[in-house]
Amino acid sequence: MVDTDDNERLVRRDFKSKVARTMGKIPFAEEAAAAYCCAVDAKTPKHVKAAIIAALAYFITPIDAIPDFLLAFGYTDDAAVFWAMWRTMAAHITDEHREMARRFLDKPAA
Repeated sequence: MVDTDDNERLVRRDFKSKVARTMGKIPFAEEAAAAYCCAVDAKTPKHVKAAIIAALAYFITPIDAIPDFLLAFGYTDDAAVFWAMWRTMAAHITDEHREMARRFLDKPAA
């Protein structure tokens, strides 16, 4: 069984560097950053945090169903796990989280 606290420590420690390394390689960087901002927001319900943290931990972990280093396929499983979480948790990701994500990624507002 996966320890939720271990996942949270992993995400808090490694998320920023993983996003920095994968910018331009993954199409969901801004959404991932918004989800991260939601997960670390004290106002976010615990079940939402747990789902987001689990999806982000899967993204961060280098050993998964399809290794990230495989060209063209490496992030497909990460994207599938992330988008499954996103579809169910997106209602909890606020405009404030999205703005924080843009600042996190240094992107201007759309």
